[in-house]
Amino acid sequence: MSAERRRFLEALAGHARAFPDRVALDDGLGRLTYAELLPEVKRRRERLAALGAQRVGLALDNGLDWALWDLALLSDERVAVPVPSFFSASQRQHLVASAGLDSWIGAGFEATALGFAPSDDKAFACRTLSQPPKMHAGTAKITFTSGTSGTPKGVCLDSAAMLGVAESIATLVAPLGIRGHLAVLALSTLLENIGGLYVPLWLGATCHLPSTAKLGWQGASGFCPHTAMAVIEAVQPQSLILVPQLLQALLTVAPAAPQSLSFVAVGGARLAPALLTHAEQTGWPVFEGYGLSECASVVSLNRPGEAAQGVGRPLPHATVRLSDSGEVEISGATMLGYLGEPPIGAWHSSGDLGRFEGDHLHLDGRRREVFITAYGRNVDPQWVEAELTLQPMIAQALVNGEALDHNRALIVPRDPLADDDTLTAAISAANARLPDYARVHAWRRATPFTPVNGQLTANGRLRRTTLLNIYHDWLTAQATPTSPASFTSSTGSAL
Repeated sequence: MSAERRRFLEALAGHARAFPDRVALDDGLGRLTYAELLPEVKRRRERLAALGAQRVGLALDNGLDWALWDLALLSDERVAVPVPSFFSASQRQHLVASAGLDSWIGAGFEATALGFAPSDDKAFACRTLSQPPKMHAGTAKITFTSGTSGTPKGVCLDSAAMLGVAESIATLVAPLGIRGHLAVLALSTLLENIGGLYVPLWLGATCHLPSTAKLGWQGASGFCPHTAMAVIEAVQPQSLILVPQLLQALLTVAPAAPQSLSFVAVGGARLAPALLTHAEQTGWPVFEGYGLSECASVVSLNRPGEAAQGVGRPLPHATVRLSDSGEVEISGATMLGYLGEPPIGAWHSSGDLGRFEGDHLHLDGRRREVFITAYGRNVDPQWVEAELTLQPMIAQALVNGEALDHNRALIVPRDPLADDDTLTAAISAANARLPDYARVHAWRRATPFTPVNGQLTANGRLRRTTLLNIYHDWLTAQATPTSPASFTSSTGSAL
């Protein structure tokens, strides 16, 4: 047992002795006190053992069940594999096969489609594998990236990494006296799993875990801030974790911060300075951070009581340095490795360019072409562009969604005379093959990209920087507040 896991479980036991009647978990439909928490986790550990479950897909909505199964798996160091709700069917099949899942907790009809059969325990579907794929020794959780391509990678983490990060965060925010945290992001998101479940439990606070629908989520990108604010006002939490787009949405409906809030962590994508300033001016206690799944989520964070600078100082568990080319490299609480790939060394290269001002880290963009949407989803534009150009009516495409709440595409029609309705139908057909976070929501026509006009290399690759500069204003425009996910052409026609 890792020292971090031992300290975490000892903390839970200590809370049960110190304040047995305090609520640990509450999803609006049921609740468990700290006195009830570990006995219930023990019962679920026994159910896992009875089935011999070793690698378990967790395909549930936010709620008590998600948290309890995750804690049971963590307690015994069985492998938990959270299944993001926004993954497409093909991505789920890839997840099941590459992780070698033998058990599935979630909808029965979906489990059957993925090759699982009902078991004696109605919560589980199971399957037998003669030769499960190898994974890194010590793996306690496999978190799959949101998919920079059609086949997202599995990041193997041990309990020491995840709980080391949780302990660092808990130590920093303990002086705030947080009594309740509201999970706004899906628990299948590593950031919420660690920051919104492990950290509050370490602190002896209440984890409020309403369903994502109750919070106003519709898929991975649709979000109703009015619904979320109603829950925030009802629950009165002291802490939240948000991605920039959610913060922006909440500020539009609640310009004054709810009085209960003392800590709002924002990460997952770049936070625009103007948005941070707006939040500060209206009293929202926003603290920007930086992290990545390969480093068990959070690496650096701005601290309470300090002026905000960049993405903050590295957490106590992490060491950050810059390579000769300015790339951010991290050690401490790093992954064991990707599924199916060799173990990594002591340092992880992030792909992000950065600089230090004093001991605060500032980010200066990404080395790779992958963009991160405002909802924190990683997308390889070449993947989406390939789907678009599979359509007979589309000759070329360029996609951008960096820090946007919707993805935008430049479309070069194969037939210059093709009308908007025809191109809209082609884009819709491509979207049907993509998960919702990768779909194109707005598009405009463009003249052909060629080597002659400097928009294409001699071997046919897009000169992405050139195109982003030429079409900068349109490609980086946010959606209108009244229609954040509208699907529009350059003429404004909507689907």
